[in-house]
Amino acid sequence: MSLRPGAPYSDRVEENGRVLIYEGHDVPGRVGGPDPKTIDEQMKNPNGTLTRNGRFYEAAKKYEPTEGKAELVRVYEKIRPGWVYNGLFKLVDSWLEESNGRSVFKFRLEVTGGEPSSSEGVLPLDHNRLIPKNVMLEVWKRDRGRCVMCGSDENLHFDHIIPYSKGGTSTDVQNIRLLCARHNMLKGDRIE
Repeated sequence: MSLRPGAPYSDRVEENGRVLIYEGHDVPGRVGGPDPKTIDEQMKNPNGTLTRNGRFYEAAKKYEPTEGKAELVRVYEKIRPGWVYNGLFKLVDSWLEESNGRSVFKFRLEVTGGEPSSSEGVLPLDHNRLIPKNVMLEVWKRDRGRCVMCGSDENLHFDHIIPYSKGGTSTDVQNIRLLCARHNMLKGDRIE
C-alpha cells in the first residue's frame, strides 16, 4: 500500500489506522498495449485462473463476521525508496467500484490486534501503539531508509526504542527507529 502523493493506487486509511482500504492490482502492462490505468482490473487471467485480485476477493468473501475468521494479511507501506512493515490485518470485505472510468477492486482490511502466534493465531496488541504517519516519515528521513544497526534497506520495521509494553511512546520521533526484521526480532521487548 502507499499513501504518498502520486501513488499509483488509491489506498486510504480509516478509523484512526484500524481500517485500510486497499486498491487492487492493475492488469500488467504490455509493450505497445494500452495503459493499464485505462483497463478494468480483472478477476481472472486469460487462462481462467484467478488473478491476485481474484484470490483476495474470494478470500474476503469467505469472511464470517460472527465467527471472526478472516484471511490474515501482512501489510507493508511504500515509503520512498523502500517498504516498511505496517502490521497484521484481517481481510474482511471486497467489492468493485468505478474509478476514473474503469472498475477497480477495493479490499477492506481491519487491524487484528496482534501478530501471528505459532499456536493460537494472533497475539494481543494495544493499537494505541500505532505510529502516526508524520512520525514514520520523519524517522524514515532521519534513518535514511536503512536499519540503524546494519544499514540494510530490506524488510524494515519501525522499532520502539523503549518498547510500548514498557511505557514507550509511538508519537515521539526520538523513541522510534528503523530496524531490519533480523535486528528487530533480536531486540524483542528489551530496552536498548
